[in-house]
Amino acid sequence: MSSISAFWLYPIIVVAGLLQAMGPPMNGALRTSLINPWVATLVSFGLIVALFIIVTAVFPRPLPTAEGLEKMPWWAPLGGIVGAIAVVTGLLFVDKVGAGPFAAMTVSANLIASVAIDHFGWLNVPEHALSPLRALGVVVLVAGVALITMF
Repeated sequence: MSSISAFWLYPIIVVAGLLQAMGPPMNGALRTSLINPWVATLVSFGLIVALFIIVTAVFPRPLPTAEGLEKMPWWAPLGGIVGAIAVVTGLLFVDKVGAGPFAAMTVSANLIASVAIDHFGWLNVPEHALSPLRALGVVVLVAGVALITMF
């Protein structure tokens, strides 16, 4: 994908990030209302499953190929479970630490891990070396998280 066409994806990504910030408080309210965090998790993910059953029924193609399934890394299907851990963490703790500190810590942990994934090329991601400016960006981000969390 060229950098010009990728530019138009950025507003969509920003909107997704804005929506992502709303998820933990919404899930926290769900947990408070339903009392049981595991029932709240089932409701949250049940709606997701229902939505994607409908989307798949409307857009049934393309279908997976045998070759694609054979080449799929064993860990690829675990991305949903990894994401579920983040959702459950928000559901359980956002009301205890606040939306700002929760988002600051999760975004920082996400960015630090992402920089390492890029640098080492883990999880089939093209390598993108850790430059001094990228490292400085991580340090500045962590400093910002400290300020958001402490004040």
